[in-house]
Amino acid sequence: MERKIGIVGAGVSGLLACKYILSKGFHPIVFESQSSIGGVWTKALETTKLQTPKPFYQFSDFAWPLSVTEYFPDKHVVLDYIEAYAKHFHLLNHIKFNTKVAGIEYEGFQDEEIQSWSLWGGTGEPFSSRGKWKLIVEDLNTLSTEVGIYMHIYQVDFVIFCVGRFSGLPNIPEFPPNKGPEAFHGKVIHSMEYAAMDDEKAAEFIKGKRVIVVGFQKSALDIAMECCAANGKYNLFKLTLRIHPYLFLLSIWFAGVENPCTVLYRTAHWHLPDYFKRGFSLAYMYFNRFSELMVHKPGEGFLLGLLATILTPLRWAYSKFVESDIKRKFHLAKHGMIPTHSFLHELSSCLTSTVPEKFYDKVEDGEIKLKKAPSFSFCDNGVMVEDETAPIEAEVVILATGFKGEKKLKDMFVSQTFQNFIAGSPDTATPLYRECIQPRIPQLAVIGYSESNANLYTSEIRCRWLAELLDGTFKLPSIEEMEKDVRKWDEYLKQYSGGYYRRKCIGALHVWYNDQLCKDMGWNPRRKKGLFAEFFEPYGPLDYVPS
Repeated sequence: MERKIGIVGAGVSGLLACKYILSKGFHPIVFESQSSIGGVWTKALETTKLQTPKPFYQFSDFAWPLSVTEYFPDKHVVLDYIEAYAKHFHLLNHIKFNTKVAGIEYEGFQDEEIQSWSLWGGTGEPFSSRGKWKLIVEDLNTLSTEVGIYMHIYQVDFVIFCVGRFSGLPNIPEFPPNKGPEAFHGKVIHSMEYAAMDDEKAAEFIKGKRVIVVGFQKSALDIAMECCAANGKYNLFKLTLRIHPYLFLLSIWFAGVENPCTVLYRTAHWHLPDYFKRGFSLAYMYFNRFSELMVHKPGEGFLLGLLATILTPLRWAYSKFVESDIKRKFHLAKHGMIPTHSFLHELSSCLTSTVPEKFYDKVEDGEIKLKKAPSFSFCDNGVMVEDETAPIEAEVVILATGFKGEKKLKDMFVSQTFQNFIAGSPDTATPLYRECIQPRIPQLAVIGYSESNANLYTSEIRCRWLAELLDGTFKLPSIEEMEKDVRKWDEYLKQYSGGYYRRKCIGALHVWYNDQLCKDMGWNPRRKKGLFAEFFEPYGPLDYVPS
């Protein structure tokens, strides 16, 4: 009997899941709420570029076209690549567009029985003769307002969540009464709403306005640069040149910015100017086995633990080397933007990103103003920053404050029991074995939720691991053993990511993590040729092509 696999989301992870599920003879049904594939790439800002170097962001069996020469292609090129992959492997026929999964419900077992299990699903098997998932799906193509007319029910043998954590449910900061957006006479939107605008509408929305961007991650930096493009000196120069050449020269001499963009940030970060530090590639410094010997790993033995301790000074030196290069190139001391944490902490939290070209030049020119704000509130004409007496005036505030990925995942379940399982305890990250399986939720996997510094590459090996699990190549250990492993990873996350442990980043232990998946599947985890290459060359997607 053909097994039906429900896949929620047709972003990169959903497409990979579909491809590898098909390769094992299963029947995938992909539910995508948008009208096209690509996930977050379909709603990216116009200026968005790939943050991972192209060689590390590619499908193992589908190379980038030779015509793509940029190291960090823009969003249009990335989308073209993803669409070409889907067409090449005939995935589009398995996708139901404009269909939103409103909730899922497990049928066949009572909660009491599920909670008594010692093996995943009761038997340790990925499928069950009794248990099925019911997917409640909303048809977004149906315009009828009659209740229930647009809802459909699908029953599947297994569910794969590929919903990601950077879309869908925006994270809006909480404010004291009468000090939130309602107190502001201007416009407050989330970066998700801004990114959803077409390019012309977005430019018009910020043109000629004083804008405050809240946040200091990639979206915030890109939005600030778009504000400069709409309101900066370049536009003033163009206008004066049209009026009179002498006026143009005077505008250069007396140039000021009528509507600078203010970026409110809580924490400074080690954003990268590029992936080359004083002639050394960052990949050779952090994305190989040798670099991971310097880090304590979940489940490591005594000798590896001792080696990581001995190499602590080298680990410190690596961080200082990268930090010094960033400080030098961006003049961070001049701008008061030197982070208090190490670069390794940044990498271990998946917070690294490349700074848009000439961002700090715009800061120098006054087109972008950086303002540290541990907390802020709204007033009628702008925002009030903690310990400041005067407000920062604005007409538009854009909240680039992230998303509530945990809540989005939790809300997918109808059952309160499963909601509690997926959420875990308040002081732990979402408990996923191998970052894919919740040990107490049967017949379900999560792909693409935890982060790495090369998410496509990570999602692909996870999908291959899951396909082998569903095909019976290996079995999962007991629930107790899986939960023990989850706790070890949680301890690692707290040690190296600190307050960002909920991001579940494996960025500094990518090879070690992949090793665990390889061993489960019966693959040799050592993928390089020769001892030197094995320890000192970077690992990437092409190292996991089947031999």
